[in-house]
Amino acid sequence: MDAKPTSILQKALPEGQAVRAAARLPSMQPVVGPWLFCDDAYGAQMVERRRLLDTQLDDVCAMQPDGLVAARSFLNDVLGCLPEGFALDAGTVRCPDGTSQTVDWDQPLQTVGRILQQDVCILEKRGDEHVLTGAVLCFPASWTLAEKIGRPLVRIHRPVADYDAGIAARVQRLFDGVQRGRPMWRANLLRYSDPALFQPRLEVDKRPVGQPDDPFIRSERQTVLRLEHPDAVAFVIHTTLVQVRSEKDH
Repeated sequence: MDAKPTSILQKALPEGQAVRAAARLPSMQPVVGPWLFCDDAYGAQMVERRRLLDTQLDDVCAMQPDGLVAARSFLNDVLGCLPEGFALDAGTVRCPDGTSQTVDWDQPLQTVGRILQQDVCILEKRGDEHVLTGAVLCFPASWTLAEKIGRPLVRIHRPVADYDAGIAARVQRLFDGVQRGRPMWRANLLRYSDPALFQPRLEVDKRPVGQPDDPFIRSERQTVLRLEHPDAVAFVIHTTLVQVRSEKDH
C-alpha cells in the first residue's frame, strides 16, 4: 500500500490565478481554452487520490441515490474532452502517469477520482436552490463531505464568515445562468502552514487562520459548468499548492 506523502507541490501557480483570486466573490469569468487540464503534480497527486479512494472511500466520495444520472453525465463530459496525455480505449482510460483506469458507469465519481486530479461536486436544482447530490473530494480545504452531501448551497457554506445573503443570491444566479458549453471559473488563494492536501474539518472545529509568513500557498481554480442532465451543474476544483521561498533562500 502506498505510504501517505509528506507534501505534494506544484512548481508555480497558474498564470493569472493570483489576480483572479483577489477579485470580489463570486468573481466568475468565462473559461478561455480547455476547462480540464493536468499539471506537473499530476502523478504525485494521483497516487494520493487513489490511496484515499482505496483506504478512506466514505470520507472522500459520496452520492445520493438520485444523483447517479447527473454524475454519469459529468463522467461522459470528462471522457469527451480528456486532455493531451490521456487515451480512451474500450472502456479504459490510459492516464499520463502510465496507469490504466477502468470506466465504471455504476461508480462514475470514483472513476473521475481515479482519472482526474480535480475534485468535483455535482449540484442539482431542487426547488429554489442547487443541492449537492454527489462529490469526489479528495483534497478538502477545511470542510467535510459528510456534512454537506444532500444540502443546498446556503447550508453548504456554513460557517463561511463572508458568505452572506447577497453573495449567496449571486452564486445561485450564477448556477442558474451558466450555459452548456460555456463554463465559468474563479479562484481562491490562502496561506497555509500545513502542506497536506487532505484537510477535512467539521463545522464545529476551529479553522486555522493563514498567516502572511506561512510557507505554503494553496489555491483552488473553481470551474462551474452546465451538464447535459437537466438542472445539474458541476463544480470542479483544481488544487495548486506551492511553497514560498524565504529571503534566506535567495
